[in-house]
Amino acid sequence: MTWGGVSWPMSLGDVDAFHRYARAYDYLMIPADPDPIERGLAVADRPVERVLDVGGGTGRVSRVLDAETIVVDAARGMCSAARERADAVVQGDARALPFADASADAVVVVDALHHMADIGDVFAAVHRVLRPGGVCVVREFDPSTLRGRGLVIGERLVGFDSQFYTPAAVRERLQRAGFDATVTDRGFTYTVAGVA
Repeated sequence: MTWGGVSWPMSLGDVDAFHRYARAYDYLMIPADPDPIERGLAVADRPVERVLDVGGGTGRVSRVLDAETIVVDAARGMCSAARERADAVVQGDARALPFADASADAVVVVDALHHMADIGDVFAAVHRVLRPGGVCVVREFDPSTLRGRGLVIGERLVGFDSQFYTPAAVRERLQRAGFDATVTDRGFTYTVAGVA
């Protein structure tokens, strides 16, 4: 989808909604749980010092990580809100991350993958920016659970163009992009970690 002359990884409605509701976002979302994210980061085959928080919104995840974090988000409003919480913020497309090859130790995508189009392209871009032994940690909602089915319906009702994936599907897509991927946490929310 193109908005303002830039191709974004989310549908226009999703980007616009996140831009408009950025100030209220942290009041609507529960705080990020660092434990499953840290377990995913621990899978890395290298020290994790620099993390890209892709689809990082207001920096909700960045503020609970013990590393240099850079929030990358498509919505301008989210980027503005994140400036108070992250070490750096970049407005950008997850499919064409504006970072040099092998420039990050980890990438986290928390509660955001279902808003991104072309996840194969997203994972290829993530693989490109990771240093050897770096890790991609995806934290998402499982649409095959009862709560997950309710979330799918709810997001459709509010007009989001979301595409949810099971843990097995995310693991398989990461592997196709060149990662050694494993499911580290299961349930309504799950975590998949892939080592580059």
